[in-house]
Amino acid sequence: MVRAYREAGALMAAVELDLFTHIANGSDDESSLTKAMGLQPLHGERIIIAMLGLGLLERSADKLKLAEDVERYLVKGKASYAGEWMLFTKPDWEDWGRLSEILKQKAPPVLENKTVAGITIQEARRYHRGTYSIGRGAGRLFLNQVDLTGKKLLMDIGGGSGAYCIEACKRYPDLKAIVLEMPAVAPVTQEFIDESGLTDRIEARVCDFNHDSFPEGADIAIMASNLPMYGREAIGAVVHKAYKTMASGGTFHLIGEALDASRSGPPDPALWGLAQAINNTTGIAHSVSEVEGYLSLAGFTDVETTQFVEGILQRTSGQK
Repeated sequence: MVRAYREAGALMAAVELDLFTHIANGSDDESSLTKAMGLQPLHGERIIIAMLGLGLLERSADKLKLAEDVERYLVKGKASYAGEWMLFTKPDWEDWGRLSEILKQKAPPVLENKTVAGITIQEARRYHRGTYSIGRGAGRLFLNQVDLTGKKLLMDIGGGSGAYCIEACKRYPDLKAIVLEMPAVAPVTQEFIDESGLTDRIEARVCDFNHDSFPEGADIAIMASNLPMYGREAIGAVVHKAYKTMASGGTFHLIGEALDASRSGPPDPALWGLAQAINNTTGIAHSVSEVEGYLSLAGFTDVETTQFVEGILQRTSGQK
């Protein structure tokens, strides 16, 4: 665990150097790959050996071959490319190195997360290019679990790239959707909607979900991957607001990095909660029991939790 930063740094460097993409494009021996990356031979050998050691590359005689999952996710130009996600949290790199100092700070936590409050359009574009690279898969996974037949209006609260709405509208031709996002993020959301060709059915609406009102009448609502960024009071308020504005018979789904009922893990949600110390927010790691409580207190019935991504995400749903 204490040297895991080395693996992270090596993988990030390989993605930034397009190491895997160069191999896929034919630079599949050490000499040509080093030249394609623009490195001196010694550094080329070092990063290549590290990727072999981590199991991301394989040798076949004097040729280099990508591991199966690397071939699928880390080659630029493929629809499944997720390289941006590998670099998603890199801006926090130095802060994690001084985490003990951050934890000793006495400044009172604030509601607004610095990764969304005051963000520029350029920062929002980088941020949500990362989320979109895996958000499409999450959206398809959601649709494999939840049948939206007959639903008319999907509201995605803090939907970022709009990946869930884009995938849902692709699968359900009669569905319309609204993505609620911050002023600097909504134009970026619109870019993804434009790329999808769904501008006639998906709206990117400026809305700070902590402070602004929600549109009326959604019969399906999602809040995905915002959970640890906010504290108990904030999440409870958003869920309550969703309940008040949704259509009767509608279904609300909160998808997030939730701890088990004992608040003892898994590690991924626990570390997302710890990450909020870097942003000095009220955000914490919430347990599944707490999330179910937010929905029940708001008025939702038939509240239940389903595993979404093992060890990482849970999906808690409720009916109005």
